[in-house]
Amino acid sequence: MQSLIDTIKAFNAPLLPDKVQLKYSFMAENPYRFYRGTCHLYAHYLAGMKLPPSPTVWASGDLHLENFGSFLGCNSLVYFDLNDFDEAILAPAVWEITRMVSSIFIAFDTLQIEEEKANRMARLFIKTYIETLQKGKAQYMEPRIAQGIIRDFLLSAARRKPNHLLRKKTIRKKGRISLFLDTDKHQPVDKPTKKKLKAFITDWIQHHTEAVYGYKVADIVFRIAGTGSVGVRRYAVLLKGQSKTKKYLLLDMKQAKTSSLEPFTHQAQPDWPTEAERVVTIQKIMQNVSPSLLSTCEFEGDAYVLQEMQPTKDNINFSLLRDDYRGMYQVISDMALLTASSQLRCSGYLGSATIDELIAFAGRKNIQEKIWDISRECGRLSLEDYRAFREAFDRGEFAEGQLPAEQAAAA
Repeated sequence: MQSLIDTIKAFNAPLLPDKVQLKYSFMAENPYRFYRGTCHLYAHYLAGMKLPPSPTVWASGDLHLENFGSFLGCNSLVYFDLNDFDEAILAPAVWEITRMVSSIFIAFDTLQIEEEKANRMARLFIKTYIETLQKGKAQYMEPRIAQGIIRDFLLSAARRKPNHLLRKKTIRKKGRISLFLDTDKHQPVDKPTKKKLKAFITDWIQHHTEAVYGYKVADIVFRIAGTGSVGVRRYAVLLKGQSKTKKYLLLDMKQAKTSSLEPFTHQAQPDWPTEAERVVTIQKIMQNVSPSLLSTCEFEGDAYVLQEMQPTKDNINFSLLRDDYRGMYQVISDMALLTASSQLRCSGYLGSATIDELIAFAGRKNIQEKIWDISRECGRLSLEDYRAFREAFDRGEFAEGQLPAEQAAAA
C-alpha cells in the first residue's frame, strides 16, 4: 500500500517538475491550501467509506469556498457562480457536497475562525442546498437579484474598466505594452515555444468559430494560478486590437488533464473527444451563463481550455468576513443555492439524475446529518494528512529530484 508521501508524488509525477516543486511549497503553507491541492486524496477518502446512496449528477469535482467567484458572462452581464471545472465529472451528488462542506471546516480552521461558527456555516450550507433541491428550480446570481455582500461584490466588479486588468498584468516599455514578468504569477516562455504559440493563436483567431477577430498576438507568458492546477501547462496571452481604438484582450490557455476523480468513480462517463471538451461542456451546462470566449483547442498534442481573462473575475475573501456573521451567512447560503442549482440545471443530461430524483434525494430522512458526518470525517482526514505532509516537506522529502519510492525502485 502506498504511503501518503508516495501517493502525492505519484499523482504529481506527470506534471512539469519545476512547477511541481512550487505546488508543494503552496500546499505546505496551510491546511486549506493543502486541501485545494489534493482533490485526488479526497476522492480516495470517499471511495473507502460507506456512503448513503445519492443520485448521479454533473459535478465540478473540486468544489470549495474559493471555487466560486464573479465573472463577465458572454452576454456582458456579471455573475457569481461556480467557476472551476478542471475536475468536472459525472459522480454521486454526495461527493460534490461533502467536498464543499469539508472545505468550510478546513478553511475556518486555517483562518482561526471559531469552531462553533464553522459548524453553523456547514449546517447552513447543507440545509440551503437541500431546500433548493426540494424546490426543483435552478436559480442564479447577478447584481439585480443578489443580496448583501455578493451584491456589493458584483456591483463593484461590474464597475471595473477593462484597463483595470491590463494595469495589473502589463507593463509599458518604449511605447510597447507587454505582459509583466514576475516569479509569482508570470514566468517567461522559451523562445521556440513562444514562437509556436504565437503562430497557433494567430491561426486560432483567423479560423476558430468562437475566436475574437481583429486582434493579433502581442505577448505570451507562462501563467501560474490556483493550487491544484499548478504544474500543468498554462499561458497568458495578450492580444492587441487592430482597429483605431487599439483595445487589448487577455486570454487564459490552460492544459486539461484527466479528472483526478475518475479512478474512484463507478459511473460510466461520456466518451469525450478531449479532456478540454469535457471541462468546457460540463462548465457550460452547470453555469447559468458561461464566460466570454470559452472554448477548446489542441496545441502540440495537448488539449487546452481557452477563455478570456477578465477584470471582474474574483473570489470572496473570507478572512474579511471573520467578524461579519450576517455577511458570512448570506455568502454561504448563496453558495449552497448555486451548488444545488448547478445540479438541477443539468438534470437528465448524459446520464445525470432527473429533477424528480434530486427532489426525492433531498427528502430522504436524516440525509443532512449523513452529509454532515461524512464532511466532518473527510475534513479530519485531510487535516491529518496535511500534518504528515508538512512534516515530510520540512524534512526535505519533497525536494527536487526525489521520486516516489515505487518509481525509484523501478528506476
